[in-house]
Amino acid sequence: MVERFFRDLTENRLRRGVFRSVKELITAIFDYIDHHNENPKPFIWTAKAADILERVKARPRCPS
Repeated sequence: MVERFFRDLTENRLRRGVFRSVKELITAIFDYIDHHNENPKPFIWTAKAADILERVKARPRCPS
């Protein structure tokens, strides 16, 4: 979910924005967060824990 939030922030607010200073960039980020939090939507997990664990076990491991 964190990755999805930052993807949306980037796509919807930052990508085509023009920021003349770090302060403007920070303000844009906080404005996006404030707008996003005005109408929060809870995340509803639909995958079963057992299914997720099976997928994790099936992945090849990285060499140590």
